[in-house]
Amino acid sequence: MKNSIITIGESIHASIPRTAKVMKELVELGPDAYSSASEPLEHIKALIESQVSDGADYIAVNLDAFGEDDAKIAIAMMLEYVRIVRKWSNGVPICIDSSNNDILTAGLKEWYNTNEKVSQPLINSIKVYTMDKILPLKKDFDYSFIGLLVSEDKPTGPAGSHSVDELFSLVMQIFDKAVDKYRFKPQQIFFDSTVFPLAIDMPMQPGVPGYTYRAFETIKKIKTDPKMKAAHCSLGISNCARDLPGRKIGVCRAYLAKAMEYGLDAAIVNVAHHYGTVPADPELLELVDAYAKMDGSPEKQNTAMTLMSKFCQLCRKPAT
Repeated sequence: MKNSIITIGESIHASIPRTAKVMKELVELGPDAYSSASEPLEHIKALIESQVSDGADYIAVNLDAFGEDDAKIAIAMMLEYVRIVRKWSNGVPICIDSSNNDILTAGLKEWYNTNEKVSQPLINSIKVYTMDKILPLKKDFDYSFIGLLVSEDKPTGPAGSHSVDELFSLVMQIFDKAVDKYRFKPQQIFFDSTVFPLAIDMPMQPGVPGYTYRAFETIKKIKTDPKMKAAHCSLGISNCARDLPGRKIGVCRAYLAKAMEYGLDAAIVNVAHHYGTVPADPELLELVDAYAKMDGSPEKQNTAMTLMSKFCQLCRKPAT
């Protein structure tokens, strides 16, 4: 069954403990680490190939954890990972994922540093305050990108939060500059309104909408704007289940299904779980729906709190 969303495989990420351990073992093998057979290299190859077989549209690679003290380390590693994704992904393009512009730039250039024909990569992510450093690369390297809806400006929404209108303003700034100045096609642009963990998505002041509400309503606003009909919306789904006591895969499945009702058409996921093709549990859909509708009213907030309390009680393991 063909997935109804664009899937970005998340498994090669240095924030995943087991993957980070293998990445560290691999880089410690020295200059020939990425060309000589070894158990760590075979593990990374298997991650690439398994995500391809599970239908990933992109293979994401994030190495930021290795560059916290020296970005040059992460840049050098990204060049190697770009090469091995290109080698073993059977044509599935890379998603170069980093908060560091130099890593994004180096990875993009290396993806095209070949005589082979390669598919257009994805860059994650660009913000309004970094776009003039990354978007000009379009002149020499064709790519799609994720625009992350964060700002350095002080938010002016209720109780100092970012309102849907503010988030949509960021959308327009990125979209207009990308299309009008740098000649991106709308379908090359993905917007990420960010995922906040459901476990702590509970405003502390009355009248403040929840993060999930704002994320989903922003998606709806993007997808109903005629100018951005061809643009995409993407979310890092796994973040929604952080700190929950159980059923995390089920919650992610329900979160994605509910977000798709608002117009989500791309997601960063563990593709092995086949999100977007396996139906979500109705009770978990009800839970996510309560957060999606938490507009700041006491009634909606109480509904979400009640359902979350029930969910946590059901997940609680019996005493032994």
